[in-house]
Parts: sequence; structure tokens; C-alpha cells
Amino acid sequence: MSNLETYPRPSVAVDLAIMTVVDGALKALLVERPEDNVPGWAMPGGFVYLDQSLDQTVARVLAEKVGQPQVRFEQLATYGAVDRDPRGRVISVVYMALCPAAALAGMPLSTIRVAWEGVAGGVAEAVQNGASLPLAFDHAEILGDVVKRLRGKLDYSRIGFAFLPQRFTLREVQEVHEAILGRSLNKPPFRRKLLDRGMIIPTGEFETGGAYRPAELYTLKPEE
Repeated sequence: MSNLETYPRPSVAVDLAIMTVVDGALKALLVERPEDNVPGWAMPGGFVYLDQSLDQTVARVLAEKVGQPQVRFEQLATYGAVDRDPRGRVISVVYMALCPAAALAGMPLSTIRVAWEGVAGGVAEAVQNGASLPLAFDHAEILGDVVKRLRGKLDYSRIGFAFLPQRFTLREVQEVHEAILGRSLNKPPFRRKLLDRGMIIPTGEFETGGAYRPAELYTLKPEE
């Protein structure tokens, strides 16, 4: 049996890409790092302890740095560039969570922008209160990959509806699509295509509290 002590031991970390859409803009939950320890803004993250699984690390980081337990994650990708962390050799397993805006109310959210390059996306920019935020490590590239994943699955899957409450209007669906794609969509053909896909069904209810004619509420059709 090989002795593992003779092999290199890189550190393993978990980073959480927690995303939502607020007021027509794609946003991520970012935390400001201390000035004396790789300063800048970053996704919440932490190192994997020897006695914890990856899922347990996700739960710990969420509790310690976010305080928001009601979030469902899925693994996005693993990042292991040799120079991604100036402190040493660190491999990061990135998890992604897509949330309705209400689930992250009061959290420190930053707008995520990616230059429009089709599905390919690009490096992300984080903006808060009109100012660009310096992103630590390789998180600009990772957030760009998050947008790429969203754009790539938007047209054929239910991924966009993860940003919406259980009941939603067609306007809200379009706002989510526009936020992810980074461009405006023509309303009539978008709505026609959306309804033709058969993923949503009308509830027979209407939104309340608006100043204009109330819009009909829809919900996702159960998967067969």
C-alpha cells in the first residue's frame, strides 16, 4: 500500500456561486475579504476539513458566511490553475445555487455583467452601487462560467424558473431571460415561444397591488 505522506497535498476549498435576479439584473452574493488576506470581493468559500465531506463543507460555509440555510446547491465545476490563489496550491470545487430574489432579501448582492458574446459569455464584472468591484482569485472567470452555464441551458431546460417564485407572470419570466442573456427580447415572439414550449400553465389567478391591469399568474407544469 502506498504511503500518501510521500505525495503532494494541495489544499481543497469550496466556493459558492449564489445567484438571483433583482429588478431585471443578474446578481451574485459576494463577500468582501480582509485587506491582509487576498483582498477584494469573492464568492463565499472555505477550506475542506479532513473530517468533512464536500456537502458538509458547503453547509458549514453557508452557515458561517451567509447564514442562509434554505438554498439548494449543485456542483458547477472544479478549478485548479496552479496560480489561482497567491497563498499556495488551492483547488476549488464550485457549487451554484439559483434563488428567487425573496430568498436573498437583505443579503449583500452585486450585479454580475458579462460582455455579450452569445452563449460563450466571458469574464464577469461585479458592480455595486455603480462602482466596479475588484474580484479576488479567479472569481471573475468563475462567475463568467456561471453565466455561460445559465445561457447554455436557458433555452431547453427549466433553469431560468429557479429564479422565480412558485407563481409568476410572463413579464417576470422575460426579465429573468433578459438578465441572463444581457440583452432585450421582443415581447410577442418571446411569449409565444414560451407558451409553445408547454413548460408553464396558467393558475387562473392574477397579481395584486399593481397600478396597471393585473397580469395573469403562471406556474411550472409538473414534470412527467
